[in-house]
Amino acid sequence: MDIIKSIEHEQMKNKIPALKVGDTVKVHQRIKEGNRERIQVFEGIIIKKQGGGVNATFTVRRVAYGVGVEKTFLIHSPMVEKVELVRVGKARRAKLFYLRDRLGKSAKTKEAIGARIEDKEITIKEDLVEAPAEEVVSEEVAAVETVETPVEEVAAPVEETVVEEAPATEEVKAEETTTDAE
Repeated sequence: MDIIKSIEHEQMKNKIPALKVGDTVKVHQRIKEGNRERIQVFEGIIIKKQGGGVNATFTVRRVAYGVGVEKTFLIHSPMVEKVELVRVGKARRAKLFYLRDRLGKSAKTKEAIGARIEDKEITIKEDLVEAPAEEVVSEEVAAVETVETPVEEVAAPVEETVVEEAPATEEVKAEETTTDAE
């Protein structure tokens, strides 16, 4: 079982977009035509989400030339370039199949009041490359610590001169002269 999970984990994307049912999205899909590749944009309302892990999918519906078209996309598919949020919709159901029977304005979801269009992403897995990089950084920090000791001795007198030049010291001198005058 662990072998299957490890293979699935390799196929999953690091970050996926935070999608909700009722949102209007633009899905940028990579299309192969012979030996050429292009990106096709499919804009519509998300009517359902299902599955989990590598098999997680979402279905987008739009009306093109009076005909309803639905496409189901795998979230972790390498053919899905990116998913761009256009409008945040308000949905009270998990599946919006009732939109299939509607036409025109009634075939849209209401817009969530005060919602911001933000492309939030959910982090699925962390990169495993970071662990060796931390070891290299710790060696650099050790080298920097040996260099910092002489720098601190030089830095201390410089800081004192900066404090003496600050305008706050002139105010202190003015206060000392008023106390001497009393």
